Amino acid sequence: MIQRPTEPLLRSLFNAAVAAADPAVRVPQYLPPPPKGRTIVVGAGKASAAMAAAVEAHWPQALEGLVVTRYGHGVPCERIEIVEAAHPVPDRAGNEAAARIARMVQGLSADDLVLCLISGGGSALLAAPADGLRLADKQDINRQLLASGAPISVMNCVRKHLSALKGGRLAAAAYPARVVSLIVSDIPGDDPSLVASGPTVADPSTSEDALAHMTRYGIRMPEAVAAWLADPASETPKPGDSRLARAETRIIAAPALSLEAAAMVARAAGYEVVDLGDRVEGESRVVAIGHAALARTVPPGTVILSGGETTVTIKGEGRGGRNCEYALALALALESQPAISAIAGDTDGIDGSEDNAGAMVFPDSLARAAAAGLDPPKLLDNNDSYRFFARLGDLVVTGPTLTNVNDFRAIVVEKRQ
Repeated sequence: MIQRPTEPLLRSLFNAAVAAADPAVRVPQYLPPPPKGRTIVVGAGKASAAMAAAVEAHWPQALEGLVVTRYGHGVPCERIEIVEAAHPVPDRAGNEAAARIARMVQGLSADDLVLCLISGGGSALLAAPADGLRLADKQDINRQLLASGAPISVMNCVRKHLSALKGGRLAAAAYPARVVSLIVSDIPGDDPSLVASGPTVADPSTSEDALAHMTRYGIRMPEAVAAWLADPASETPKPGDSRLARAETRIIAAPALSLEAAAMVARAAGYEVVDLGDRVEGESRVVAIGHAALARTVPPGTVILSGGETTVTIKGEGRGGRNCEYALALALALESQPAISAIAGDTDGIDGSEDNAGAMVFPDSLARAAAAGLDPPKLLDNNDSYRFFARLGDLVVTGPTLTNVNDFRAIVVEKRQ
């Protein structure tokens, strides 16, 4: 397979972004001092097992606990149990693990510490439904949200109000124990109440907000869900709730840090950097069109970096996550522009529910697609971007990276020869 001239740089930029969020490096810096009483470690997310391993390696006293991570993201631990479950749609394994976590944090004293390890993906993995709801109800709502094009803030507002543990309920259940949450953020702006739907953080949103969001995005509600959201008991702990007085959060890794690490690699390679920040949201294909237009205007020898989380409104029947969709739309918008290439990938190594992190775009991508008999606009309309890049051999396949600071995108406008 022919390697394009900018491919090593593209891969180095992505790898630097991932390495900057390595739990083995980040966790030890943020551990609290051991308590007088017990230490209970709980958590959920794609990075939670790697975080648990880092805690075990640096914790000086006895500890116990359980964290739940996505299938394939487990890391061997000796004292903390690792459970694997489904993402992005929850399953029974996540439901049962969440119920066990809820029991672990009950009946603790003020001398005890709950160390909560949270990262992106925890919303689906910490799956225990609220009273009166079934796992099937949450699965149904989750599938609809994922296909709706709703931003992560909207999805997590709904998830909080259908959950037994999210939206601050986990910390409330652990009171009066001290709760310290170590958070690997995958959220634009790093709002801890949104990472994994904030199980240990007060929730400023309301059940009324959740209902409004579902109406806006056309989410069909089972009767039990509508009844629950109309019940005052569905409301989450709010800022100022006394049960959260001993809960604190520490952001240990975040998209901005990963963009900074990639920028250092780009500058070391002799490129100027345009950093669009870590809060880029919107439809993947629309964002790609804007980025292509920008790439045409910057001088040669520039790398354009961005993070955040785009969305895909699913209308077709194809395969591909939001990063592949962005990359295909970018290729079409660039129209084979010479000397511009790009990479888009999810830092957890999984683009949606596929086996790739994302994809790369090169100046000859469309020409090679034509030679392979592919119809790029038709594939994009069918949300079939995975097929496009798989045929070209330009998927980025890393396997689970054991961290998650959301999407990473880099567009390289080559230096003049």
